Amino acid sequence: MKARTHLLPVNQVEHSYRGGDRITALRGGSGADGPRRPEEWIASMTTMTSDPARGLSRLPEGTLLRDAVMADPQSWLGPAHVDSYGASTELLVKLLDAGQRLPVHLHPDRAFSRKHLGIPHGKTEAWIVLDVDEGARVRLGFAESMRLSQVRAMVDAGDSDGLVGSLRAHTVRPGDAVLVPAGLPHSIDAGVFVLELQEPTDLSIMLEAEGLTLDLRRDGHLGLGFDIALGALHLGALNESDLDGLLLPRERLDTAGIVGLLPVAAEPYFRAHRLRAVGTSPVVAAGFAVALVTTGSGRLVTESGESLDLSRGEVAVVPFLAGEWQLEGMAEAIVCRPPLPQHMGTAR
Repeated sequence: MKARTHLLPVNQVEHSYRGGDRITALRGGSGADGPRRPEEWIASMTTMTSDPARGLSRLPEGTLLRDAVMADPQSWLGPAHVDSYGASTELLVKLLDAGQRLPVHLHPDRAFSRKHLGIPHGKTEAWIVLDVDEGARVRLGFAESMRLSQVRAMVDAGDSDGLVGSLRAHTVRPGDAVLVPAGLPHSIDAGVFVLELQEPTDLSIMLEAEGLTLDLRRDGHLGLGFDIALGALHLGALNESDLDGLLLPRERLDTAGIVGLLPVAAEPYFRAHRLRAVGTSPVVAAGFAVALVTTGSGRLVTESGESLDLSRGEVAVVPFLAGEWQLEGMAEAIVCRPPLPQHMGTAR
């Protein structure tokens, strides 16, 4: 199948926590499948750890995006990307609508994953805040340096209050962006709605599971046991200087052109930009991209001659073969992309 630009069908998935109404409102659908559909996995070639049959995205005619990319990675991803990363998009995009507080958890980094899980990716992630209830906050990193024995005692005791209280809470607003490096403990309050970019894995180490349909002792440690799994945890305190490097307030993003939405430290993992069309947007370089329209409507026009009408809440996946592209009309989109290729010799 020739790689071409598509509108992606909704891929909202069931999970262990509540939420999902704001995904339904943005992306469409009935929301009739229950209250625990808090995530949509977008342009996903990744499956859920809890169920290897779920999580994969389909193209409109029903083909799995994974199968289409694997059949023709050069057209979908570009020669330089394939030379650097193989047939992996290097990216998983999600919508995450927290209807309850997410548990305190962390994700392993690449070195830990290679050593203990035999895979090349960890799970560094980033949140672009789309909406937030008054008073809801994100919690990121320990407020004070911890000893491993302290954390393990709270995990073993099921001390959710202690674990939540140990984290540094931060107020966020729509338009803010937060980078969450692998190893950093974190949680999200109920009422926070984000677009999430992450490495293409579903690796989480859970420190508590209050309110979840999850057996922490059985399923909280990636099958490694907590003695090993907690070795992925960053125990140091997150100070103001650290936070400055992880948080990008919306005020710093109010500029023209194609605007980078994530802190610089995200660039080895993924990229996200705001693209605004008032008549015609700036041109986006050729390469695999996932574009979520957040306001307005317009048309996506590619160098290869494709044209795709789209409006608020719709998601387009754009292959490398489409060439350069731009939006026409009155619209704004968040464009999610893999990291730049490590080997640029064959890039366009």
